[in-house]
Amino acid sequence: MDIKYTSKINKIRTFALSLVFIGIIIMYAGLYFKASFTVMTIFMLIGFLATLSSAAVYIWIGMLSTKAVQVECPNCNKVTKVLGRVDACMSCKQPLTLDPNLDGVEFDEKYNHKNKSKEKS
Repeated sequence: MDIKYTSKINKIRTFALSLVFIGIIIMYAGLYFKASFTVMTIFMLIGFLATLSSAAVYIWIGMLSTKAVQVECPNCNKVTKVLGRVDACMSCKQPLTLDPNLDGVEFDEKYNHKNKSKEKS
C-alpha cells in the first residue's frame, strides 16, 4: 500500500483556501434572507469573518514558511521546505526528516509532538 503524505505548509494553505470559499458561500446564503435584515447581516458578518480569518492564516503560514528549513528532496531533487522533525516533500510527497534519530524509522506525523513522539528503539 502506497501512502501519500502532504506537507504541513500545503495542508495549512488548503485550509486557508477552504476558509475563503466557506466564507463566500455563507455570505451568498445570506442573500436568501433579504426579507430579514438581521439574519442577512449575521450571515454576511460570519462569512466576512471566515474570509478575514483566511487572510490571517495566509499571513501566518507565510511567516512560518520563511522560517522553514529548505532541503533538496532525495527522491525528486527539488528544493522543498521542512517544518518540524518530519514533513513531506511539497512536490513528490516523499517523507522527509531532519532528525538523525528518525532516519530509517516508519514515517509518523506524531514525531512532531514532543509529548507524543516515539523514539527509535
